Amino acid sequence: MKTFEKIGKTFGLAAILSATAFAGAEAHVTFLDKQAKQDSTILATLQLPHGCDGKATTEVRVKLPEGFVFAKPQPKAGWELEVIKGDYQKTYDNHGDKVKSGAIEIRWKNGNLSDDFYDTFVIQGKVSGVGTSLAFPVTQMCGDTVAAWDQVAKEGDDAHGLKSPAPLLKVVAGEGHGHDHDDMAGMDMTGKTGMDMTGKTSMDMSGMAGLGAAAPAGETVKAGDLEISGGFAKAMLPGQPVGGGFFTVKNNGQTDDRLVSVSSPASGEVQIHEMETKDNVMRMRQLKDGIAIAAGETVKLEPGNLHLMFQKVKTPFKQGDTVPVTLTFEKAGKVDLVLQVLSAQGK
Repeated sequence: MKTFEKIGKTFGLAAILSATAFAGAEAHVTFLDKQAKQDSTILATLQLPHGCDGKATTEVRVKLPEGFVFAKPQPKAGWELEVIKGDYQKTYDNHGDKVKSGAIEIRWKNGNLSDDFYDTFVIQGKVSGVGTSLAFPVTQMCGDTVAAWDQVAKEGDDAHGLKSPAPLLKVVAGEGHGHDHDDMAGMDMTGKTGMDMTGKTSMDMSGMAGLGAAAPAGETVKAGDLEISGGFAKAMLPGQPVGGGFFTVKNNGQTDDRLVSVSSPASGEVQIHEMETKDNVMRMRQLKDGIAIAAGETVKLEPGNLHLMFQKVKTPFKQGDTVPVTLTFEKAGKVDLVLQVLSAQGK
C-alpha cells in the first residue's frame, strides 16, 4: 500500500486504514449508475457508504481518468471544493473547440460526514471510449486516517477479488444510461460560464411568497444608498439540487455596508460563495461573514467569482422563469429582488 500526503504531512502504513477493514461489496465506494453511453455527458454519482472505522469523513479526493473530460463537480453544503487542472493525454472536441486540458482531480474538503450516514458526491463530465471501463481512484480521509479505494484489476483478471477497488464506470454503445450534452450542464469552473445548468422541468413561481414590492426581474432596485441591478440565475438540470444566482450592487453613499444573508422561497438555503483559481487549482468557499460593500464602490456577483449558491432547490430553474430572493444588508436592511432565469450560458 502506498503512503499518502495530506496538507504537507505524509502518512505511512500505520496511519493508513486499508479498505480491507470494511466488509462486504456494498461497503465499497461505487457509482450509483455503473454504465454510461459513449460520448454522452453524465452525472457520475459516487456513493460513500461509511466513514473510516467509525470516524467521520472530512475529505474526499477523486482522480479523473483519461476519457472522462470537461468535468464539473457539484458543490456540497458544508464542504469546500477544489478542482485540480492539468493536461489531457490527447485532444478532445467540445462543440468545435479543441480542448487539451481540464479537471483531472476533484476534492471536497473540510466537511464532516458522520460514519452513521451515507452521502453521494457528483461530478458531471463527458465519457468516451466505448467498450472500456474507466477507473476513478478515490481517497477518503477521516482526519488522520485514510482509506484508499484505488485498486484496478489487470486485463483478464476478476475485479471481484480486489479488496479496495477503485469505482468503475463502464462505457457502452447505443442508447442507454447517459444524457445528451445538449440537455445537461453543470458548474463551469473556468469563470466563463459559471453555474452552467439547463433543464426541461418548468417551475411555477406564482405561489411563492416573498416577492413583496420587488421590481420586475432584471430591473434596478434601490435601498438607501444601494443600487442592486442585473439580477439573473441560470437554467438548471432537472433534479439538480444546487443553482447559482448573480447581480451587481453599487454603494452610492459615504458609509460602508455589507450583504450579510440571502433567502429565497425557491430553495431550502441560499449561501454566499466565492470562487477563485490559482496555480491551476479552483477553490470555492462559503463566505459566512457575507460581502463588504464599501462606500463609493461597486461589487459584482458573477460566474467564476462571487455568487449566490441555492441549496436544496425545490424545482429546477427553467429559462424564462423568475426566482425571488430577499437580500439582507447590515445597514440598508432587507431588499426584495427578482432574478430572471437565463439560459445555461447566461444569455
